[in-house]
Amino acid sequence: MSLEAVRRMVRLRGRAQLTVRAVLGAATALALTATAGCGGGAAPGSAATIGGSMILATTTSTQDSGLLDLLVPLFEAQTGVQVKVIAVGSGAALEMARKGDADAVLSHAPEAEQPLVARGDLVEGRLVMHNDFVLVGPKGDPARVRGAGSIEEAMRRIAASGGFVSRGDNSGTHAKELGLWAAAGIDPGRVPRREETGQGMGATLNIADQRRAYTLTDRATYLALRDRLSLEVVFEGGERLRNVYHVYVVNPEKHRGVKAAQARAWAEFLVAPETQRAIGEFGKDRYGEPLFVPDASRQPGAAGR
Repeated sequence: MSLEAVRRMVRLRGRAQLTVRAVLGAATALALTATAGCGGGAAPGSAATIGGSMILATTTSTQDSGLLDLLVPLFEAQTGVQVKVIAVGSGAALEMARKGDADAVLSHAPEAEQPLVARGDLVEGRLVMHNDFVLVGPKGDPARVRGAGSIEEAMRRIAASGGFVSRGDNSGTHAKELGLWAAAGIDPGRVPRREETGQGMGATLNIADQRRAYTLTDRATYLALRDRLSLEVVFEGGERLRNVYHVYVVNPEKHRGVKAAQARAWAEFLVAPETQRAIGEFGKDRYGEPLFVPDASRQPGAAGR
């Protein structure tokens, strides 16, 4: 079975019906077929079987969107590496890396990542993909955010009307939100009926829906949960709302015990052409658009050496 066949199965059955067992079975067939059919060589986009285990610290959006439900079993089947996923806010994921408590990081908080690159905690950074942030709010849009000419004006309208749910968890999304308030000249602590959940994106969307409030979300998580929500996209677009994901290896020279070989295999898997094509197709049939845009070909070299 080819990786294209696996992707077709994902598109036909849909993520909600696709079990990890089904993906793993297909991926195992892929790995075995590739080995037999290529004289022992790996299939395009796959890594050699190395075994062992690793800890991946990542943002909740990669988990909530369902992307990891596809990619992790494929990687495990191709490499024999067992992956323990810790899906938290990017801030918490990066803190795990700083302490050496993870082997690889998949994050979407570039400004928070760079200090760890400079300190030598993160190495071999690679650009993987992007999507974007969107503002969502209740039907009827009481703050009239849809009429805003800029994201700064949109934030000012929300501040004037009140009713905003923040993740408040030091995640990449939380950092982006705080930056948007600052750009709009707004003190978020003075926004009426603004509350912080301290939780991931899925939980925060549910709370915003219950409160009939606005929130900032990555598009992938919103699309994955849209059918369960009454929230609607009220503002989107523009470079300021771009949401970029990098993968890093936690530096084994600084943190003893890091599974560097496994982490490097994961990073190489994410940027391999076949995986990038799968990322670019993920979500198209179910949501009418891809949840992520593959970016590995757009950045030569590494983000952290």
